[in-house]
Amino acid sequence: MADKPWLAQYDADVPRSLQPYPDKTLLDYLSALARDHASKPALLFKGAEVSYAQLHRESDLFAAALAAIGVKKGDRVALILPNCPQFFVAEFGAWKVGAIICPINPTYTERELENALKANGAATVVTLTPFYDHLKEVQPRTAVRNVIATSIKDYLPPVLRVLFTLFKEKSGGHRIRIGPGDHWFLDLLRQHRDTPPPAVPVTADDRAVILASGGTTGTPKGVVGLHRHYVAAGLQLYEWTKSAKRPWIDTIMLPLPLFHVYANVGVQPLAFIGPNPLSLVPNPRDLEDLLKTIRQVKPSFFNGVPTLYNAILNHPDVRAGKVDLSSIKLCFSGAAALMAETKRQFEALTGARLIEGYSLTEGMMACCVNPVQGTNKLGSIGVPLPDVEVRIVDADDPERVMGVDEVGEMLLRAPSTWSSTGTTRPRTAETLRAHGPGGPWVHTGDLARMDPDGFVFIVDRKKDMLKTSGFQVWPREIEEVLTTHPAVMEAGVAGVPDQAKGEVAYAWVVLKAGQTATAEELRMYCRERLAPYKVPAHVEFRSELPKTMVGKVVAPGAGRRTSLDLRQVSHFDVRGFERLADPPCQIRGSRSVAVQANRVHVRSLCKRDDARQDFLRIVDDGAGLRAWHQRPVRAVRAIGKRFTRRAQSGRRASGNQFRLGKAKQDQRRIHGRNRAGKWRPPRVDRGPPCCRERRAPSRAVVWYTRVQ
Repeated sequence: MADKPWLAQYDADVPRSLQPYPDKTLLDYLSALARDHASKPALLFKGAEVSYAQLHRESDLFAAALAAIGVKKGDRVALILPNCPQFFVAEFGAWKVGAIICPINPTYTERELENALKANGAATVVTLTPFYDHLKEVQPRTAVRNVIATSIKDYLPPVLRVLFTLFKEKSGGHRIRIGPGDHWFLDLLRQHRDTPPPAVPVTADDRAVILASGGTTGTPKGVVGLHRHYVAAGLQLYEWTKSAKRPWIDTIMLPLPLFHVYANVGVQPLAFIGPNPLSLVPNPRDLEDLLKTIRQVKPSFFNGVPTLYNAILNHPDVRAGKVDLSSIKLCFSGAAALMAETKRQFEALTGARLIEGYSLTEGMMACCVNPVQGTNKLGSIGVPLPDVEVRIVDADDPERVMGVDEVGEMLLRAPSTWSSTGTTRPRTAETLRAHGPGGPWVHTGDLARMDPDGFVFIVDRKKDMLKTSGFQVWPREIEEVLTTHPAVMEAGVAGVPDQAKGEVAYAWVVLKAGQTATAEELRMYCRERLAPYKVPAHVEFRSELPKTMVGKVVAPGAGRRTSLDLRQVSHFDVRGFERLADPPCQIRGSRSVAVQANRVHVRSLCKRDDARQDFLRIVDDGAGLRAWHQRPVRAVRAIGKRFTRRAQSGRRASGNQFRLGKAKQDQRRIHGRNRAGKWRPPRVDRGPPCCRERRAPSRAVVWYTRVQ
């Protein structure tokens, strides 16, 4: 218990360990459910039901069809599908023939789709009709031989199917003509209705899935999951949540995409092991359809990301009380940080328990989750599930374990931990490493701390990855697309905070001499080559970008998103940086900080300031690491020297040099306009430190520069 303090936080009905795990696959669970509960619904979709017997039977037919077109054990079958019954039929059918599924994001552009297919090596693809043309464009440049197309209407109720055919199929791009040698999904099932399924032995140690991940190394790769990983994750989540849901009766709603580990390796096995009906939502961005589905199926267990919960809370019908959410008893939030206010509002609206958790693709849903019945700590990702181990180690020396509340890199180890990558094996050693007995650890790349009770708090990301609406986005990929534009000379991309999405991409661009381009033009250029969530939300033009000693471009605002809430963070690691004896300007504030053991420690918080608005901001903008106290209402983005000169000379700074807060009084103060409307020199002791006069060093300030 001493080395696993989190065990004391488990709910009374949760076992401390589930060892030994059964030597089963999800195929075994489906077979048993189809035998013992044939007529019970497995999937709910747009008013239609797919029973366990139907899913079992149709996946047998699809397995026979795959075998007939040459798919054998170990082959890869890519699924370019939203959440729909066809995904499960194709998935279980591929597993029955011994194949490995490769779910792919349907919103990928042709370039991204081509890269994904080349990386996973899939020879067979099942795609929804709107994505068929994209696939055919890239097929000649990939290993794809077999293309199977399916329409979203194939599993709609009869009346809805007719209406869809009349009013939506053509206009929505769902009506296509398939090329020679390609197949229709339903035709394959009909052609093999009398064909017995292939007798291929599938064990728990066989490969089941390759999920795409930007990973912890920054290089896109395929993460391999075994069949036993699904069972281990499903059993852990079942034991954790069983007190809040009833088998067969309570419905689990799945608006999260099945190409994501959260839905595929987390929610999916939970539904089959529960067992509980699974309600599928193909497009969670269509809030009208999502709320309509909630009205129809009245789910008890809802899974989402913070942006989805915010969208539901802000929907006019929800705010007007026209949507009954009282059936929801338990909600799970992951993939991004959950704000305390979102949790409070959603729990007040539904009466449900909204718990936050954490995992990553490389962990195959080796989770940390807040207890369902017990203590939830705001800002914490919870405690490790049964048989999941978490260790906080020195980011530079993984052999040194950090103490209580000390920040270091978070390591994970569990029965569901991945074993290798699908196509980039050299990257495995960077993320999966052995530290002593007991098997290898997954290096998450996240900086975290663990409190005395075993609750884990994520502090920051070790790498430059940003997460927008729960999706991983790597700045380098956006930079590479931007620099292919004829007018762009160089570009830098970083994440900046966004209230709705958590983070969004911000691009700084330098144009070639004599070339012109607008921000919207560059965003449109990116939209044609990137998934929608990767398109920069903002584009700013610069005459030059800062660079490192080796010439690497550094995004000017790369550090702006690193805001540390003082309620959760007590120090910030500054190893690798050198303290400056003479800071470039004074930093005033109600905070005092000090350096001890290579860290900046927060010493005090003035009572007169609002703790909900005060932050210690640590910014690395390429020139050095800077820390200052700032209140968001006075947030200003400016070119420091020019702003200070103009402030001292009494002239107004140009509008594009700063961003004002919402308070009118602070706007007047920053602008230099008094109550009578006359201009006066702004008070230069306000705003961020880059806008202040140079003064003697203050004890409330610690300045560092990166050691080259």
